[in-house]
Amino acid sequence: MQLRALTTTVALFAVATLATAAGTSPAAWPAPAPVTQTAQARTAPPVLVDCLWHPQVRPTDFMLACGDGNSRLASLHWTRWDARGAQAKGVNWVNDCKPYCAAGHFHAYPVTVRLDRARPWKKQPKVSHYSRITLTYPATRPEQFGPTVTYPLWD
Repeated sequence: MQLRALTTTVALFAVATLATAAGTSPAAWPAPAPVTQTAQARTAPPVLVDCLWHPQVRPTDFMLACGDGNSRLASLHWTRWDARGAQAKGVNWVNDCKPYCAAGHFHAYPVTVRLDRARPWKKQPKVSHYSRITLTYPATRPEQFGPTVTYPLWD
């Protein structure tokens, strides 16, 4: 709201300056429409909270395994992002951890990502965040995964 008011003020000042320079008196202009409560009541879309507790909107990359980094989403292209949910297609890079994770290799798997269950974020209760992620593998997938996996997201 404060940003909108500041933007409106700056825009009106710029127009007044240009109009004065052009010879038109700002007093002849119609009064600007007041900012309504409806505009103030709009809520921002939910966010996706990353490993460092930063809110993200439509990220192109997202770490799933914060502790060891052995699973991450990349090249995400979002087709939906609203209060009901979000959906993207991308790649899930997963470490096979063979013979162990430090010596393992990363493999890319095409994936569809769905986010849902928007809830107030504990860190910032006025901000809504997605609390569940579902990954669907349309082709190959990591051997330990089913065709669809669902995880709760951190708060």
